[in-house]
Amino acid sequence: MNLSTRYSDPELEKIVEQGLIYMCACPAQVAEALNMLRKLHRYQMNCLESPTNDARVHGAIAQHVELAHAALEDCLDKVVELEKWDRETLTMPNCLRTRQMREIAAGD
Repeated sequence: MNLSTRYSDPELEKIVEQGLIYMCACPAQVAEALNMLRKLHRYQMNCLESPTNDARVHGAIAQHVELAHAALEDCLDKVVELEKWDRETLTMPNCLRTRQMREIAAGD
């Protein structure tokens, strides 16, 4: 079983970084959830290598992780599209960055 990915690990980290810098946590939370699903999938693949483990259990977990991962990548695609992120650099658009900075300044 292979986990199909549309976003590389560095691209997910870029989205998380943008969320931290500009205090826009929602896209970053989706990216973090994708990272966690990837870790879970790798763990299940390791479990499948052991002959003492029940392959049905770990195969079922891996299969459902793959489905969840695909759904969350669809979600991230939609968020990037709706918020008009730069698809090449995965940079948050200026309008969102400006809004976040205004909200920070208004809090002072």
